[in-house]
Amino acid sequence: MIRLSARFSSPRLGFATPRLAGVVALIALSLPALRVTAQPDAPTAPVPTVSAPAVAPAFPKPDPANFTAPEPTKETANAFLEASWGYDESRIWQVQAILKTPVEGISKVVILVGDKDGKGKPAVVQFFVLPGGKYLLAQDEIIPFGEHPYAENRALVRQRADGPYRGSALKDLEIVEFADFQCPHCKDAQANLDKLAVDFPKARVVFESFPLERIHPQAKIAAAYGVCVAKQGGSTAFFTFATAVFEGQDGLATADGATLTLNSAASKAGLDPAKIATCASTPATDAAVEAQVKLAQDLNINQTPTLIVNGRQIPANAPYDTIKKIIEFQARLDGVTR
Repeated sequence: MIRLSARFSSPRLGFATPRLAGVVALIALSLPALRVTAQPDAPTAPVPTVSAPAVAPAFPKPDPANFTAPEPTKETANAFLEASWGYDESRIWQVQAILKTPVEGISKVVILVGDKDGKGKPAVVQFFVLPGGKYLLAQDEIIPFGEHPYAENRALVRQRADGPYRGSALKDLEIVEFADFQCPHCKDAQANLDKLAVDFPKARVVFESFPLERIHPQAKIAAAYGVCVAKQGGSTAFFTFATAVFEGQDGLATADGATLTLNSAASKAGLDPAKIATCASTPATDAAVEAQVKLAQDLNINQTPTLIVNGRQIPANAPYDTIKKIIEFQARLDGVTR
């Protein structure tokens, strides 16, 4: 649900502009159609329910005077929004303004967004495009921008996401999960990943550890065990290990419990727990875990579980139908046949 704060007046644009409560809400890359929390005034008396055809909101015609910045163009902004929101057929938008700012090279983009069914009131989305046009700034987040906003992250993942995988050896459609073995939401998200592996048999579904040590003290040793299991037993052994660790996640609450849980999971994967434990304590394994963490940071991932689908970031525990719809859309954008 999109949450909007108090409105402030924008005389130049001629309408009130509510601020969004977060950049995830702003871009809405993985959520159903945007809804506005503001509700119309309640009637003073009961009104009979009358069926009426869905009516899309009528956006006010953009004023040419509000397009004062040379970059980005309206076409670039629309291409970005299509890449971000096009998976949702019920969502409509209009680029309302692209304005110069006092800072050279920084432009302010104003978008009107609504639903084709006319539910709720249209919302106003605003962000700043930074010099060079490759990134936008919304509140305190910097996000890739442009006609192909996910291309650089896709290239980064192709180069560096070398964790165990299910499915295709090819990287035409690459679904990379960043997860923390001690994260309860990551455990819950495994059902989504299992379905994705079945529904997208031509995809490469990769696991990368992103242990959040400050809140999950045993997550890094679990990630280290995972690196060694994959190294000694391959991807099949790793996913057997991972399933066992998530099923026994409560055992990771303490250091002693983690040792028992991880050794048991290694045994279930058909490997020698003593050898895995020895491997997990080496500097090389620590470096391998840190490389996975660094990749997550370079992709601007700040929570687990997160999916990167051909460079596009999606919460891995979003509703499955939504995730599937976005992946299908992204595959079409990238010319990938399922």
